[in-house]
Amino acid sequence: MDGIHQFTKRQNIMALKIRLARRGRRKMAIYDVVIADARAPRDGRFIEKIGSYNPNTDPATITINNDRALKWLMNGAQPTDTVKAMLSYRGVMLKKHLQIGVVKGAITQEQADEKFQAWLDSKEKSIASKVDKIQSARDSAKKAALEAEAAKNQARLDAIKKREEEAIAAVAAAEAEAKAAEAPQEEAPAESGGEDAPASDAAASDEEKA
Repeated sequence: MDGIHQFTKRQNIMALKIRLARRGRRKMAIYDVVIADARAPRDGRFIEKIGSYNPNTDPATITINNDRALKWLMNGAQPTDTVKAMLSYRGVMLKKHLQIGVVKGAITQEQADEKFQAWLDSKEKSIASKVDKIQSARDSAKKAALEAEAAKNQARLDAIKKREEEAIAAVAAAEAEAKAAEAPQEEAPAESGGEDAPASDAAASDEEKA
């Protein structure tokens, strides 16, 4: 007799929970999805493990035995809010709703299966699309990071080249200035005439008088 039937007659006595039980390191914890007595310690003993949850991946990895989860739900086990969201994500809560409809005669089992399969196909497409978007975002971020690094390196090379060009220009200017300082200065030509001219004129005048 499986765990479900062992507790079916005791549902009014024992409240069952479908909850998470942590294992692994605190910062990189992985969780088991377990069936446990609601009064049991959070990470204490449990009745059955039906799956696992790893929040450290992107998207998070959820592994659940849907059939076992559905059987426990149909027998009164109550999921915590977190586990309920996970079961909804996996379609277990929808399957429970459809199965209740079958039990009440609102729909046939075939109709319930068709509805669930349609939901499952849509969900798989949605998940695949999300994974593609995540991968595309990662690729874009990686490309942007590489381009930013390349631009940073180019700016560094341009700055080095500019400093080298400025240093070469400064050396050339200093050499030109040094050559200009070492070049011989040309002497100014002596002026003719000036004060000597009147003396010559006076001598000529004396000769005429004689």
